Amino acid sequence: MSGAFAFWIEALTALLVLVGAAFAAIGSFGLVRMPSFFRRIHTPTLGATAGVWSVSLATAVYFSAQGFYLFLHAALIAMFVALTAPITTIFLTRAALFRERQKGGDVPPPAATRADGEDPAEAAVRPDRTPD
Repeated sequence: MSGAFAFWIEALTALLVLVGAAFAAIGSFGLVRMPSFFRRIHTPTLGATAGVWSVSLATAVYFSAQGFYLFLHAALIAMFVALTAPITTIFLTRAALFRERQKGGDVPPPAATRADGEDPAEAAVRPDRTPD
């Protein structure tokens, strides 16, 4: 690789790695700083996903330039994180909602046990009902 080309590839790789590390750090700080679990769950998920995508892109750029072919192995890691992080978040949030309801915490009741007895999904599709 020529000197100027190598410099720009290394600079782009360094920038992408720093951006990924910044996203991961923001997610970690959000985990520590947010007051409740329901607020705390979003920042690490989004920060980790954005950080992994940025570092994976940096890996793809660097090794594609080194080997003179398109290196997409890192995309598998990014896809795995992008698919599993939201699923994990949903399961953790549902478990936390269940526990808060058991304790009598300040969370909305399940949709099936609304006070007026009406299912919100059915009310949304009925044309005769106006929104509250």
